[in-house]
Amino acid sequence: MLTKGTGHGPWPEGYACVVLDTVDSTMTEAARRAPDITRPTWIMAKHQTAARGRRGRAWIVPEGNLNATLIFRPEATPAEAAKRSFLAANALYQALSIYVSADKLALKWPNDVLLSGGKVAGILLESSGSGPFVNWLSIGIGVNLKHTPEGVEGAAFAPTSLAAAGGDVVSPKDFLATLADAYATQEAKLMRLGFDRIRDEWLSKAARLGEVITARTGREDVTGIFDSIDRDGNLVLITGTGPRAIPAADIFFS
Repeated sequence: MLTKGTGHGPWPEGYACVVLDTVDSTMTEAARRAPDITRPTWIMAKHQTAARGRRGRAWIVPEGNLNATLIFRPEATPAEAAKRSFLAANALYQALSIYVSADKLALKWPNDVLLSGGKVAGILLESSGSGPFVNWLSIGIGVNLKHTPEGVEGAAFAPTSLAAAGGDVVSPKDFLATLADAYATQEAKLMRLGFDRIRDEWLSKAARLGEVITARTGREDVTGIFDSIDRDGNLVLITGTGPRAIPAADIFFS
């Protein structure tokens, strides 16, 4: 079913929405629909059978939580497209802060949202293109609204949910409308003001900024003071040997 919006609150102009009962994953569905999209399109599923998170990890999605992917064609290089994870994180923070106290929320580099120290939302980006610009970009977003996923073992940050943290009850459709509007605002900021404005907004909400954290890259563990993110979106740590810019890692708090 293709509609202009979800019918649950304001919907950003120029964006479409597809609501599905069941799909393998909204990211996979976005890739299937990519050749035919004519405008930015949100794909939401009530149930996913093969959801995935960052680095191919399984993403557990009980019904009542949000499973959605935005697919569109930005005029962007792969590096520029990757910065959209910060736009999505800012939009998630803005949307969640309507339903729970903002002082309980924090953004964890590179792509998670924390609520009272637990993981409440995650972001996954995928793109396609063989030239200097991407053909399409998809931004997958999962938000634990009603349920805290069970059976998550070995996670550095235990999952939580909006409901478990005492937030307002909100349906996935209502939350998506709020999120879509917030994301459209972020895109407008990027166009008018550039990535520095997005970066500054993200840093103002960053978890453990100025504190000692550890970045696990797969080749090494790097421990240092979380100083910033640079203009390419890399994590900047101040270590005993000087500043280190880290493009990809899992983050652990001391």
